[in-house]
Amino acid sequence: MPRGPAKCQWVDLKSAVGTFASTTSGQQAADHIRPLHWYVSCRLVIEGGFHPNEITPRPPFVVRRKGRRVLLEHDPASAGGGERTVLGGLKTKVVDVVVAKNGIGPVVAVSVKGTLKAFRNLTNRMEEAVGDCTNLHIAYPALVYGFLQVLKAIREAPGVDPNDVAMRASGDVSDLISRYHDVLSRLAGRDDVRNDLTKYEAVALALASPERSSLGEIVPTFPPPDSPLLIQGFFGKLYTQYDQRFIFAAPGLEPTTRRLEWDSDSPVLGDARISGYEPRVAGT
Repeated sequence: MPRGPAKCQWVDLKSAVGTFASTTSGQQAADHIRPLHWYVSCRLVIEGGFHPNEITPRPPFVVRRKGRRVLLEHDPASAGGGERTVLGGLKTKVVDVVVAKNGIGPVVAVSVKGTLKAFRNLTNRMEEAVGDCTNLHIAYPALVYGFLQVLKAIREAPGVDPNDVAMRASGDVSDLISRYHDVLSRLAGRDDVRNDLTKYEAVALALASPERSSLGEIVPTFPPPDSPLLIQGFFGKLYTQYDQRFIFAAPGLEPTTRRLEWDSDSPVLGDARISGYEPRVAGT
């Protein structure tokens, strides 16, 4: 994906991952990770049913109402960029993607992290993740907070620094990645506002293939099928926790917190870019 405006764009996962994985190791500008922010933001609308006006960065969609029907349209001119500063218990925190409800505050947040090499430093990233999660949950115990970590799947080869290796020649992940997975797993699964503030409601770990033949694809063999860090279940966990806290436990707020369902005639649903998304469609 070429360098472009910083405003949110409608991208699919393969395109976003491909931008990240094709980045050379010397480039650390936000351009390599920003499309993943956009993907998360767009998915929170199309699949999550959150109004685009509630999300930062604002995704390129508008909501039209025709009677009881709620239609979703793609509108690049409505898109916004940036990140949102959220009040923490210890300090403010700039968060990559945030859903904020008027009169309630931030209800869903996703921190997106990408690591291109030097996997020996993942321990430092882990300390940051624990601190960020604790800080925000102190101020907002009900906040549904997700942590999405993407690693460039550099393969073992002559001349490659062992600390930069994510995948061995055999196809197995390196010890550095395996240990990181185990530590991350301990931070996943917070399912009640009274539970450990240091845990995230959902955590995902994905290896992004940089190979030309599979650029943009997620390595399917890791994490293992029984891992709590599979990206396939990441968004569903966020929605489940949101519904339990802001709808089922607070029915009086439902007019504000209820997630939208898109009418089957929504123009977005007929767009080719919908492939790979799981739209929240009324009546299904």
